[in-house]
Amino acid sequence: MEQQKLPNSTLILVFGIISIVTCCCYGILGLIFGIIAVVLANKALKLYAENPEMYEDPKNVKTGKILAIIGIVLNVIYLLMTIWAYSYIGWENMQDPEKIQELLEQLQ
Repeated sequence: MEQQKLPNSTLILVFGIISIVTCCCYGILGLIFGIIAVVLANKALKLYAENPEMYEDPKNVKTGKILAIIGIVLNVIYLLMTIWAYSYIGWENMQDPEKIQELLEQLQ
């Protein structure tokens, strides 16, 4: 009997990579891709655990899950930094580059 690829294994890997690449998009976009990749990876790994002789080795799924977790952490950090910046500096001051420069100099 020929073994099949796990469902969505390539998609999980791609979403894991996208979650890392898009971490600078205010942390929202990459967070969505990372969460979707982790959910799909958990389903695929559960399916593999139920019937391992039916499916190929889940290397792509495991790699995609690890990349997605890294992407989630990076996105959460970036999102928290963005929230902190807007709460500390303020929305009005974020629109004025000179004011941002003054506030950054005060922080140093």
